[in-house]
Formats: sequence, structure tokens, C-alpha cells
Amino acid sequence: MSGRIETCFAQLRAEGRTGVIPYIPVGFPTLAETPRLARAAIQGGACLLELGVPFSDPLADGATVQRASGVALEQGVGMADCLDVARALRAEGAGETPLVFMGYYNTFLSYGLDRFCRDAAAAGVDGMIVVDMPPEEAGAFLPPAHANGLHLIFLVAPTSTTDREQRVASVAGGFIYCVSLAGVTGARSQLPDYLPDFIAGIRRQTPLPLAIGFGISQRAHVEAVGKLAEAAVIGSALVDLIERTGPGQRPAAVSAFVAELCGRGATVA
Repeated sequence: MSGRIETCFAQLRAEGRTGVIPYIPVGFPTLAETPRLARAAIQGGACLLELGVPFSDPLADGATVQRASGVALEQGVGMADCLDVARALRAEGAGETPLVFMGYYNTFLSYGLDRFCRDAAAAGVDGMIVVDMPPEEAGAFLPPAHANGLHLIFLVAPTSTTDREQRVASVAGGFIYCVSLAGVTGARSQLPDYLPDFIAGIRRQTPLPLAIGFGISQRAHVEAVGKLAEAAVIGSALVDLIERTGPGQRPAAVSAFVAELCGRGATVA
């Protein structure tokens, strides 16, 4: 394992702060802009970066991320492009910030699991979140991932049973992605009341760090998450910002928004 994810969360603990994990869809609004937006998010204070792999049927995503994925697919963006973006970031701009691919199983399978893991490790990727892959179906992905030093990061939801949480804990690496809502992605005004009990249940199953995503869109949400988990994932709210901002202003807007979520002053990208 590269150790970048472990180092990231160890640093967050040492500094007593909540991590902010932005989700950047590769190829949205254009492939050429993706590395610039990713670097801007890192400059704004991102502790880890999720790079979204476009897919034609992203069932867990709300309208915002679905639109972004569609825009990328219309440009012909595929897995090879995602790996190129990771390679470019690792060469310049990402430093030791962990890079995690987030996508759907068919995209990885079509590329070839063994081939993907080799190429991802060579590109400087640290792990994968495969949204529609439960732990019971991970048998073919785990060996090549581990052989190439990559973490498979699993999701748990408020509807997950204790048995499912235990299964996830037995195979997960890096951190566990806790879905805050029983629904699709999308910015919300407030977090659900059941979140503390849900997160406490996950804590009983694993020593891994926890990141909470779905519905997080403002600094107050990050502060609330920080009382329960190590990091907050920002997806739809960031994609919304990119979508409504002019091309020349997008990097600065992304950097400033991430800095605000981190509780820092505005950062010029």
C-alpha cells in the first residue's frame, strides 16, 4: 500500500481537524479542465480527492452528478482518460494528496480488473470506491487491488444491517464511506437526525476512519460531520458550483469553496 490514505487521516487526527474530500467528475465540464479543477480543490485544502469515473447509468447519483457524467460521456471520456488525469495530478499538483477513483463496477470490469489495478497503481492512484459492488461480489477485485497496493473502499448506508456492516469491515481498506441518506446524491439543507446512531454503529464494527457523504454542501455540515467522523465528502454542491461558474473563474471558485468548507480563508487558485 502507498500509505498516502493512512498518512492523510493520521495527519487529520494529529491536527484535530475534519477532512474535506471533494468529488471531481473527470471530463466535466471538459477533460482539459479536470486537472486544473482538481489542483484548485487541493490548493483549497482538500485532504483527499475523489475522481469520478463517468458511467452511463449512475444509479446512486442524483441529477447533478448524472448530468456531469453525461457531459463527460458525450466527450468520449473513458477509463484511460481518468488514468491520464491521475497521472498528470501525481506528476504535478497533487503532491502526496491521496487520489481515489469513484465509479461503477462495469467500467472497471470492461477495462479489465488486473489491467486497471496495474495501471492505476502506476498512475499514482491510491484506491477505488465501486459504488455498486457489495463486499460479497468483491472477490475478483480484491486480489489485484491488494497486489498493486490499492485500497478498495466500501460504502455503508443507513439501511445496512449489522451483518452487512461487519462484512464491509472485514474487507474494506483505507476508510469507509458512510452514506448519510437513504437515497441518491444531492445537496441538502440539513443532515438527518439519525446520523449519530448510524455512525456509532459503524464505529463498533471497524477501526478504519469514516467519511460521510451525500447531502453535504456547507461549512456547518462539515462541522457537524466532524463530531462523528474523520471527513466529509462534497459532491453535488461542488459540481453545481462548477456548472454555474464561467470557465475562466472555475478554478478560483473551486479553491475558495473548498477553503470555506475547510474553515480556511479564501484561496486564490
